[in-house]
Amino acid sequence: MSWRVENACAERKFGSATRKQIIMFLADKASDDGSGIWCSKGTIQRHTELGETTVKRTIRDFLKEGILVETGARGCKNGFTVVYRIDLPRIEALELTAEPDIETGATVDPVQTGPGTGATLAGVPGPPRPPNHPKTIHKPPTRERMAVEEEEAEKILAAYPPDRLRGKAKCLSRIRDILDAGTEVKDLLEAVKAYAAESAGFTRSKVCFSDNWFKSGRWRAYVDDIAKGREANKAKEAEMLAGLANWVTDKHPLCRHITPGQIDALLAAELVTQAQIQAADLRS
Repeated sequence: MSWRVENACAERKFGSATRKQIIMFLADKASDDGSGIWCSKGTIQRHTELGETTVKRTIRDFLKEGILVETGARGCKNGFTVVYRIDLPRIEALELTAEPDIETGATVDPVQTGPGTGATLAGVPGPPRPPNHPKTIHKPPTRERMAVEEEEAEKILAAYPPDRLRGKAKCLSRIRDILDAGTEVKDLLEAVKAYAAESAGFTRSKVCFSDNWFKSGRWRAYVDDIAKGREANKAKEAEMLAGLANWVTDKHPLCRHITPGQIDALLAAELVTQAQIQAADLRS
């Protein structure tokens, strides 16, 4: 918990009450530098009482806008939970919520601007009276949201080998629980496809039926492999960009093979400057 991060978020505008509620919940979990936030989307949904689709969409938007940054993953009973960091410089660049000072002119018996302090005893004021905060009443889940969630679960189950499907209702319920716990739809879908490809041609005695596959957590190993593969790809990309940055810095003849997209990536990662790009006779 960090008062610094919470105060920074509380003093900024995020565009909607929903976005503000989610970022304040995440700020409560952050360290003073904004890092170390690890809570699943299902946890966020339960504590904020917002819709699951709303939470997932808002987190995706925060990642695209640079407000949140993925820094890793931590294992949990349902696979892994993504670890986030709130980008404080990005937060501090947002519009402040403070209202401008308004000149109201002179008044007779000026109205007290601060909160009331109640009765006094022997000239000592009583404790300050806190302001009343309105309670947010959240709307119940909409049919549209429920339909989207059902469609996601159906899509994942449809990727399972059809000759091993069993207990459709239980499978869909398990899938929704897995997604609620924080596993991404695309990761679970890829896990199902990976198992289907791996077990293609197996005899019936060697395969796992869908209800047991989701219930026993056999999908976790595949999701973990997907996460490791993603991290490995990020490492390879970082290594490649570092090599390209050296080319640019040294004005290597191979610079001519650097694509516009790679130039944009180098600039975004701040591995080179625009001046170095121009010095290497490259144009972004």
